[in-house]
Amino acid sequence: MERRKAIKGIALSFGSLVSMPAWAKGWNASTMSASWSNSMGSEPLLAELVDTIIPTTDTLGAKGLGVQQFVQKMIADCYEKKAQDNFEKKLAEIDPLSIQTFGKPFAEIDAPQRLSLLQSLAQSTDKDTVGFYRTLRGLTIQGYTSSEYYMTKFTDYEMAPARFYGCVPVKIK
Repeated sequence: MERRKAIKGIALSFGSLVSMPAWAKGWNASTMSASWSNSMGSEPLLAELVDTIIPTTDTLGAKGLGVQQFVQKMIADCYEKKAQDNFEKKLAEIDPLSIQTFGKPFAEIDAPQRLSLLQSLAQSTDKDTVGFYRTLRGLTIQGYTSSEYYMTKFTDYEMAPARFYGCVPVKIK
């Protein structure tokens, strides 16, 4: 009886291994892109927002690493519809708020003005605005610190930790 279960398990495993390449062949950047509605062309604005949170200095910033795509993918795949709608609504309010405050869209204002605008979002009395800012900041930091660039340049990342020294003499007692 156990032999039948084992053969059945082996056959299922082999069948899935054979069909896996055909299934994964359709994967590419366009099929893996975010399904979150980006109808208003908000990716450039999102790129400027994440670049304001982690700017480019002598190291790459969030915009240079494409963290805005990570934020979009996380919002699309990991958040409820209500949170997605709130994020999109508040993202659409950034440019009008910037124009009202500084007379220019967010992409055209300088760094201190961008920071003051983000600080006003963080200190808002509206819980949806504060939630938008916290989500944006948290996902930006998560996307940046989990990038290959950050992991290899700024942490003690080792692809295969520990060492094996095969030529070390062994002392036998």
